[in-house]
Amino acid sequence: GKSAAVRSFQMLSTKSAGSWGARGGQRRGMASAGAEEIEDKGKRAGVEFYQFSFVDLFGVQRSKLVPAARVRSIAESGAGFAGFAAHLDMTPADGDLLGIPDPNSFAVLPWNPRVAWVACDLFLNGEELAHAPRNVLRNVLRQVKTKLKAHLKTGVECEFFLLAPPPRAPPGAPPPPPPAPRIADPCDTQLKSCYDAQALMRRFELIASMMEHMHALGW
Repeated sequence: GKSAAVRSFQMLSTKSAGSWGARGGQRRGMASAGAEEIEDKGKRAGVEFYQFSFVDLFGVQRSKLVPAARVRSIAESGAGFAGFAAHLDMTPADGDLLGIPDPNSFAVLPWNPRVAWVACDLFLNGEELAHAPRNVLRNVLRQVKTKLKAHLKTGVECEFFLLAPPPRAPPGAPPPPPPAPRIADPCDTQLKSCYDAQALMRRFELIASMMEHMHALGW
């Protein structure tokens, strides 16, 4: 059967105009059209699963895996999430959140083409969760456009370090204390190793794979 969260959302969606008003009908229509679009895109791509995802207040990506056979109904009614289980400044008394996926965010994972990723907008009791990061950003963009008559443009530079995995204890032995982090490339000893050609080629397989995936995503 359907979860309590989905039943709750559907009950709210069918209440009178005094509860939802014009926005309720518009949201239902948009969710229905978006669900159909997501299903169609997935069928054309041969997707078997969908990763319904959102980001919490700590920047942690949270997801649920939805099978293709159920994607349209769940995308339309919303995927249920317990908000208190993520970093969203909520308690169990707040009830379940519903994630409505955005069809414009649909992306097949190049490293696992059986799965498509979609970003979700979070709702609580039929209304947008005001402090959800995606909703906050949308509100800021709206204010920039209406109040400042401007368009916000951003660029993201994602940087990371490759660290060596910690040593594993022999079977049955207690785990050793965590060691200090070590750079994965033991030959990376220069004071200024940025753009070093040899270091680059020592990690060719990893970097080439990342570039191929980024190209496939259209980045």
